[in-house]
Amino acid sequence: MLNRRAITAAALSALLPAAARAQAAWPEKPIRVIVPFGPGGLADVTMRLVGEKLGQKLGQPVLIDNKPGAGGATAAAAAMSAPADGYTLALLTNGTAVSAGYMKNMGFNPVADFMPVSSLGFFDFLIVTSAEHPYKTLGELIAAAKAKPDTLNIGTINIGSTQNLSAVLLNSLAGIKTTIVPYKTTPDALTSLLRKDVDVVIDGYSAAGRFIKDGKMRALATSGAARSPHLPDVPTAIEQGVAGFDVTSWNAVFAPKGTPPAVIAKLNAEIAAAVADPEVKAKLANLGIEARASTPQDIGDKLKSDIARWTAVVDKAGIVRE
Repeated sequence: MLNRRAITAAALSALLPAAARAQAAWPEKPIRVIVPFGPGGLADVTMRLVGEKLGQKLGQPVLIDNKPGAGGATAAAAAMSAPADGYTLALLTNGTAVSAGYMKNMGFNPVADFMPVSSLGFFDFLIVTSAEHPYKTLGELIAAAKAKPDTLNIGTINIGSTQNLSAVLLNSLAGIKTTIVPYKTTPDALTSLLRKDVDVVIDGYSAAGRFIKDGKMRALATSGAARSPHLPDVPTAIEQGVAGFDVTSWNAVFAPKGTPPAVIAKLNAEIAAAVADPEVKAKLANLGIEARASTPQDIGDKLKSDIARWTAVVDKAGIVRE
């Protein structure tokens, strides 16, 4: 009887969940993170900095696979076509939420097709003007826009971007009418500002910070709920009377739907440790990014709320979806 029981137990153990054993051993090979932008951008650099530390903690390299284009659909399709085993992950951003509100058909559903893992970092935008322009505060700019509607220009990157829809939101919440001028790239927009072709530009600290330090540009406001640690003397738009203007960008790791919960939990814990690493935090801070991990629930809720918010912005502005 004992031998029979021992044999039965051994058999059950052998059959026992190859899946459970595989999950316990995960990861056994390199992990690929698909990034919906080209190399060198904030999202890419953030993932590379965190990914290097994450790979050290997991004992397997974290490889970055850049697949820009189609509003993130190219990257999403690549992630969704891979097995949901934790070895292929996706970087989603606030831009994903903006695209969901702006595009008729993204080609994927970021809420239904992906499982949240953790945020990596958050950052605000700046509303900047040329040092040669007369505006010293956002309040002065808004007053000028109200006095002469449709005479001021706001430069942003392409239509449908977070920066572009932030300008739409500013017009709506401040009760002003300005012309929003889209550019292909951030350098194009900032060059136009230095030439005084536009009155202000909305973009990140990583792009405009050096011009502010050089005295060529002036920050009128920051876009978040709290002041930027890089520019503590610059008040937020909310502080200057634009109630509700809280625009915070984020980057986060998501996994294809069906990824084992145990893998999600392990990833979340190790990402949190990587993001908390002092070296990682310092490098991201230099880019104007607050390194901050989250629970899967929190970043999943953030994605949903941002989709709802930007959908409302697009609808209220009467923007025709592409």
